[in-house]
Amino acid sequence: MLRRLQTDYIDLYWIHSWDFSTPMEETMRSLDHAVKSGKIRYIGVCNAPAWKIAQAQTAAWFKDWTPFIGLQIEYSLMQRTVEEELIPMALELGLGITPWAPLRSGLLSGKYNRKNMGKVDGRFTDRNGGAELTEKQLSIIDELERLAEVHNTTTAAVALSWVNNKPGVTSTIIGVRTTEQLNANIAAADVHLSAEEVASLDQLSAPPVTFLSEYATMIPMMQHGGVEINGFKPAPVPMLANMIPGKY
Repeated sequence: MLRRLQTDYIDLYWIHSWDFSTPMEETMRSLDHAVKSGKIRYIGVCNAPAWKIAQAQTAAWFKDWTPFIGLQIEYSLMQRTVEEELIPMALELGLGITPWAPLRSGLLSGKYNRKNMGKVDGRFTDRNGGAELTEKQLSIIDELERLAEVHNTTTAAVALSWVNNKPGVTSTIIGVRTTEQLNANIAAADVHLSAEEVASLDQLSAPPVTFLSEYATMIPMMQHGGVEINGFKPAPVPMLANMIPGKY
C-alpha cells in the first residue's frame, strides 16, 4: 500500500468503522505494530460507539500500545446526537474531533430553503418535487440565512463556522464539486459568530433529550444538596426542588 501511495509512512491512519468480528485487543495490537514499525505515525477512529473507543483507549494505555488521537464523526447543526456520548468522551480522553458532513450532505449549503421548496433537484427532494424537510430543519436554515446576511457571507460559511468553533473540533472534512463551493467553505474561517448568535443556533438545533442528558442535569443538584462547594452551587432543577420543598 505504501509503495502504491509513493510514501514511506502515513501521517494519520483512520479506522473507518469498528470491526466487531475482530477482538479489540487484536485490532489495537496490530495498529500499535504498524506505528512502532514506522509505517504509521498516528491512529484515529471513525463512527464507533463511545464505549468501544473508551475500552480500546484504556487497553492501549495499560498495555503501552499506541492510543487513538482523533475521532471522526458526523456533526452538524442537523446532527447533534454525538454531543451526548461521543464528544464528551473525546474531550475526556484527548481525541481531536474531525466532523464529516458538517453541511449535512448539502442540506445546509444554501441550496435548500423555504423559498425554493419544490424548485430544486437534489438528494433532499422527493419524487413529487418537494423538499423533504421538517419545520425544525427549515427554522435552522432560516436562521442561517439571517446570520449570513448579517455577516455578509453564505449560509454554508455560517454553518461551518458553528461546527469549527465547537469544543474539541480540530479539523473539518468538507466536500465540494466546484471552486465556488470551495471558496464558500473556506470563507467560514473568517466568520466569527457572537455568543448570542451561537446560542440561537444551539437552541433551534437542540437534539432530543435522552435519559442520560436529562439525568445529568440533576446530578450536581443531588450531590451538592443545595450547598455551595468551592464557589460552585448548581442551578436548581424544578422537579427536585418541588420534591423536597426548602431543601434546595
